[in-house]
Amino acid sequence: MISIAPSVLVRWLRAAGEPSRVRLLALCGEAPLSVSDLAQALRQSEPRISRHLKILCEAGLLERLRQGQWVHYRACAEPEASGFVRGLLAQLDRRDAQLQRDRTAARTAAAPAGASSAASRLGRALAAFVTAGGLAQPVRAALIAGVAHPELLASLAGAAHECTALVLTRRAVQSVRAVAERRGLRCRVLQASSSQGPDAADLARAGPPFDAVVLDHPVAGGESLGQLFRDARGALTPGGRLWIFEPYESLESSRERVVEHPLARLRRLLGAAGLVCERLSPIEADGEHVLAAVARLAAQAQLPSSAAGQVS
Repeated sequence: MISIAPSVLVRWLRAAGEPSRVRLLALCGEAPLSVSDLAQALRQSEPRISRHLKILCEAGLLERLRQGQWVHYRACAEPEASGFVRGLLAQLDRRDAQLQRDRTAARTAAAPAGASSAASRLGRALAAFVTAGGLAQPVRAALIAGVAHPELLASLAGAAHECTALVLTRRAVQSVRAVAERRGLRCRVLQASSSQGPDAADLARAGPPFDAVVLDHPVAGGESLGQLFRDARGALTPGGRLWIFEPYESLESSRERVVEHPLARLRRLLGAAGLVCERLSPIEADGEHVLAAVARLAAQAQLPSSAAGQVS
């Protein structure tokens, strides 16, 4: 049985005894992540995240791992500290909505660096949804925001004369450019002004109007989607289409007094932004549950009101 000195235990408890640092321990206990990944997941600034990470590293609960030009943070491999962290995290309810959003956002932030074969299966399913939603014909200009799945980038770049990718971090810019070069894709890559998601100014800088806009996990939480839909509406050509891919759990509203189903919430947010949902489907693969939707401007939609937003 491993025993530790009281002073060491107190140091660990002080380091871990803060809400943001508990969330960081939970994320780094699953996979090594960079400051940029963690800042996007927790929706906090990189300097603030760096201060929390410094405290956890100095206490011996996390360790720094250099991977190329990036520094990642992971749970300490030292047996005593590792056992303490595992015991602490074992007390957490992994179904907690905040922890689920953290995990989803962290996966989204890290995904462009090198999607696994498992992730590519989900990416292929999402790319097929885009094609079925009307991207079969060549389009003049297309925009993808988020780029959690390289397969979507490939679909858009292959169908558009001009393709632009709008991503959230410096690391994502480099990763998406590497993916585009490796796959021979012609795509301009821009960084959003905030790691929390693109805004109207970012979309304007990307060069709208666009015939196709894809939002691939573009924000750190579902709370910002309503404003993003309104901004994206202004980036569409009159006959353009908007595709949305958002984790199911980020659209859950368990903290509200009246619980709204994620599908109903997505329809409502689109309608409030002046968009009509043409197709809405849950897609589940490799342990991820994504809500996929395609919408058009309300004034241009040809579907009758009773058919708009039909679940396929």
